[in-house]
Amino acid sequence: MRVKCVLCEQMDTIDDESLLAKRLRNRPIHTYMCEQCHERIAEKTKARLATGKFRIYRSSESHDEW
Repeated sequence: MRVKCVLCEQMDTIDDESLLAKRLRNRPIHTYMCEQCHERIAEKTKARLATGKFRIYRSSESHDEW
C-alpha cells in the first residue's frame, strides 16, 4: 500500500496486511506520518515536557467537579 506523510508529503510503501494499513483503510480519521517526522515530533515534545511548562491534557480524567 502506498501512503503519503501528512507533514512532509513523502511517499512510502507499507505492507497491505499490516495493522497500520488496515487502520488507514477502515478509519479515514487515521493519518500516516513517516518515521523521520514521527521522531522529530517526539524529540520536540520531550524537550517541551522537560521545561516543566508544558502539560498534556488527557480526556481520561474524571469531570465530576463540573
